[in-house]
Amino acid sequence: QVQLKESGGGLVQAGGSLRLSCAASGRSFSSSAMGWFRQAPGKDREFVALTSWTAGSTYGADLADSVKGRFTVVRDDAKNAVYLQMNRLKPEDTAVYYCVASRWATITTTPDYWGQGTQVTVSS
Repeated sequence: QVQLKESGGGLVQAGGSLRLSCAASGRSFSSSAMGWFRQAPGKDREFVALTSWTAGSTYGADLADSVKGRFTVVRDDAKNAVYLQMNRLKPEDTAVYYCVASRWATITTTPDYWGQGTQVTVSS
């Protein structure tokens, strides 16, 4: 059974940093897409970051416009993990952050697998 387990959420002041981690188990996601979505109170889930396997046998990274320049997403295939480094956090980044993964090289619609989520709260 595939499981995605997030960690690293918490409360931080605006301008601060957090690093989210996601450890996958149940299958290897090497050469498959992994990333992050988030859901703020009263809003729909939205895309945050994605690492996709490319034709060049490497991972390409995509980030939502709202987090570009502040967030970084990286992979560690040896640990079957994906990380989200969040810098210069803003109150509008407050949300539950979900680790996601796909059976395929990229995610074009809805991810196949979701974690339980970790809360990130940014105070002003």
